[in-house]
Amino acid sequence: MMNFTGVYPILATPFRDDESFDEDSMVRMLEFMARLGVEGVTVLGVLGEANRMSDREREAIVRVTVRTVGARLGVIVGVSHPGTKATIDLAAMAAELGAHAVMVAPSAEPVPSDVRVAEYFGRVCEAARIPVVLQDHPASTAVHMPVPLIARIVKDSPRIACVKAEAVPSPTRIAALRAALERQVPMLTGLGALYGQFDLEAGSSGYNTGFAFPEVLQAHVAAHQSGDVALARRIWSRFLPLIVFEQQPGVAVRKELLRRRGLLASAAVRHPGAGLLPAAGHGLAEVLDWVMPGVDITRPVDVLSLLD
Repeated sequence: MMNFTGVYPILATPFRDDESFDEDSMVRMLEFMARLGVEGVTVLGVLGEANRMSDREREAIVRVTVRTVGARLGVIVGVSHPGTKATIDLAAMAAELGAHAVMVAPSAEPVPSDVRVAEYFGRVCEAARIPVVLQDHPASTAVHMPVPLIARIVKDSPRIACVKAEAVPSPTRIAALRAALERQVPMLTGLGALYGQFDLEAGSSGYNTGFAFPEVLQAHVAAHQSGDVALARRIWSRFLPLIVFEQQPGVAVRKELLRRRGLLASAAVRHPGAGLLPAAGHGLAEVLDWVMPGVDITRPVDVLSLLD
């Protein structure tokens, strides 16, 4: 059973240059995550370009993920959809294919309504057969959920097993949720680890994000959980330039990093998403040389050896 503590990387969806799904790269990336020993993986999130997928492609991605690592890692599947019934159906499909949890975010409506958002989660959770991660990410959904609303949804929906806290400022948000929730559930940090140190100190249980070096996040969480605040801050500070560079709009930088790590054959982004500009590629090379000089990034990185 998943406890939603530790590191759960959000995975990019590999495409060939013609934008077709690249199953070989997907398997290679999944095996690498298993080798790192992360607690689980999430597919079909924002980084996974889920909004550009057909239902048949979604099914193929979940099937490959569960088949490859489902017995070794927790598998979370993003199933958010503007339609409540469609979200319920996608969650059912994920459960039938062997996923261990689903991630759900609300969608913006012409007339914002907290009542509708609560109804959406209530209906999805009532139908769900596996745990639900409530994703609070206004940057991608344009839905701003007040803390009392999230607290009410969590109280009314026992299926919710985790909150992915990505509304900024995330540290104060996490602290406010901790105080407001009658039924305490783990909270995971996203946003590319941009506020990771502050989020952990505020009460985050770990990471559910797409940063291309999960082993850095593993070392960070381990240091924090051991009570070594100084070491945790050193790890996060060391890699912060790369975290910031990667957290640019779109998914092109992250996919290029995964390509350079040898996990993706191509960094292709589905249209209308934009690929990496040459100037950004040069900048990425400079940041990598700054943060990890001489390191073979195709292998798991020895994080502690890089600390000043």
